[in-house]
Amino acid sequence: MIIYPPTPELPVADVEVAQHYYHAHFGFDIAWYHAEGRIGAVSHGDCAIFMRQSDGPIHPATFWIYAADVDQTYAALTGRGADIIDPIADKPWGLRQFTARDLYGNLFHFHHDIDT
Repeated sequence: MIIYPPTPELPVADVEVAQHYYHAHFGFDIAWYHAEGRIGAVSHGDCAIFMRQSDGPIHPATFWIYAADVDQTYAALTGRGADIIDPIADKPWGLRQFTARDLYGNLFHFHHDIDT
């Protein structure tokens, strides 16, 4: 049996608005959108995020995203105007990471292991 990393599905108020936000601020590609199903996706390489329109309250979640070159990722997202709420730094738990927040309050910890 082979199992791959899960693909999260985020509740959003408007799928197309969320897709454009992720494209503009996180550099993701808009993968697809299905209006009738009120669902769509964005992707960046092997990383995909599904988004489904919700009429109810949206409760933010936290995600950890491995970046092969986290410093380059930090520079790219900073240059795109992403909402960086914790700048890049070496953390005592052995990761070099930074945290970005999306327009719905979801947190994304971009990271890689500190080279020793």
